Amino acid sequence: MSRYPLGALFVVVWLAISGSFTIPNMLLGVLVAALSLALVRGQLKDTQTYWRRVPAILALALLFFKELALSAWTVALLVIKPKIMLKPGIFAYPLRLTSDFEITLLANLITLTPGTLSVDVSEDRAILYVHALDCSDIAATKRSIAQGFERKIMEAFRK
Repeated sequence: MSRYPLGALFVVVWLAISGSFTIPNMLLGVLVAALSLALVRGQLKDTQTYWRRVPAILALALLFFKELALSAWTVALLVIKPKIMLKPGIFAYPLRLTSDFEITLLANLITLTPGTLSVDVSEDRAILYVHALDCSDIAATKRSIAQGFERKIMEAFRK
């Protein structure tokens, strides 16, 4: 697949997200799209499987937006309560992902979700350390990551 249609899609998304349809913003969108495509060029080499990956990538994006909305709602409810009962902490999440791209994507998705933050990755890339606002049920949080973001990343980016 040519990178030009994908780059054009990135620019359109950039314009929609920024809400500014000016020429300078469009040029900035082109620059961001070019840099983004340069970063993921290794994932786009196999053009035959790209189109088969599109539904899985869209499913990952939908899952992210769902988790973003649910987490934002949960954090908002926590903030407005008169007595906040939280058990914040850091837990070790065992990774099934192996490539730098996949691990980075998972860490970023976790960080972008309100209430969680990726802190570090072990040197052997087997464990991701995650800070959460509420660590009262770490097993459930690990299960949610494994069955959600991690599974969708493997479906989208493994051949």
